[in-house]
Amino acid sequence: MLEDISPEDIVTDEPLFVEGLGLDSIDALELALAIHQEFGVKTEPDDERNREIFYSVKSIADFIRSETGAEKQASGG
Repeated sequence: MLEDISPEDIVTDEPLFVEGLGLDSIDALELALAIHQEFGVKTEPDDERNREIFYSVKSIADFIRSETGAEKQASGG
């Protein structure tokens, strides 16, 4: 469904699901798996934060940074 969308077309703080890009639950599973494989960051299916984590590209990036310690490294801490 996203074949015609380039990375430049994606607004980082827009919703990924329903509105925005219109992703669905299968997309969420694929996204979670890709994040785990690429960054070693794993989410749990029953985690209450999943809606917040997977809300937008920005929220996913913030989550990955917080889980990998990249925030501390970027700020020099």
